[in-house]
Amino acid sequence: MTEPSTTSKAVRRLAAALEPFTGQVYFSPECHAEYEKLGFGPSPGEFGGVQMPDGSAYFCSRGSCLGQVPGELVAAAFAVFNPAVVLPAVAHGWSLTDAETIESARTRGAVAQLERILGPAPKGVHRVGELLGRAGEPLRPEGRPLYAGMLARDLPDGALGAAWRLGDRLREFRGDSHTAAWTSAGLDATEIGLLSELYWGLPLRTYIRTRAWSDAELDAAEERLVARGLLAGGSFTPTGRELRENVELSTDVQCAPMAAALAEDLDELLSILEPWGAAIRAAKGYPASGPHDLAEAAAIR
Repeated sequence: MTEPSTTSKAVRRLAAALEPFTGQVYFSPECHAEYEKLGFGPSPGEFGGVQMPDGSAYFCSRGSCLGQVPGELVAAAFAVFNPAVVLPAVAHGWSLTDAETIESARTRGAVAQLERILGPAPKGVHRVGELLGRAGEPLRPEGRPLYAGMLARDLPDGALGAAWRLGDRLREFRGDSHTAAWTSAGLDATEIGLLSELYWGLPLRTYIRTRAWSDAELDAAEERLVARGLLAGGSFTPTGRELRENVELSTDVQCAPMAAALAEDLDELLSILEPWGAAIRAAKGYPASGPHDLAEAAAIR
């Protein structure tokens, strides 16, 4: 199997450090409260002490960077969710609010949680904003809808909000790049979901349940993966493991300009972001383990 290069390791570590700082927006009680004011449902419950997002609010708030678009476009951009769930959720959301309003609510809630946990001006915040801005300078928007949508959004007022938005752009860039990588490998949403579970060291049909695929759809996907020689007996074949790792390596190549732009300052950025992420997790602002953590743990094993 192809081993990750030094660049791959660098961009993966950056992605992992960014994840709790940026992805906390989806679990923020402040965000949930903002969405409830607009008529959305409250958080449907907790998982591991972290508040999970209302589905309709999630699709519309994250998708708001694309504008007032139909569910078909949101499903295509997010890529991994069952459109049968996304379309009615987005239609319901747009019956309650508009893209500009929920985007503003999303930003307020995200920044409010960061301020509650880290303080309004955590040490190093201006430097983080400077470095995240530099990391984004060489990136191109072609074929990256969510990243392009985030580029169209101004930076919020305040150094912490600006740093969060810059980080969220980088997160969406990697997500868009990952979609390009797995679709180019000839995989569909159900197939990459199943392969990713094994890649992260999870049992089949666990994490992918959050993407709302039916048993019949997952049965068919597993049959296709077996026919391609990627799965056997519910586990990777050597060919399947290599293909899934190559998807990640392709993603890393697309994100390599971030690491190149940061150069020797990457370690400084990580030295600030990683303790922030630990604090956010400790305060139940982001799950204890996300995809990047699972992938790292699986690699160590």
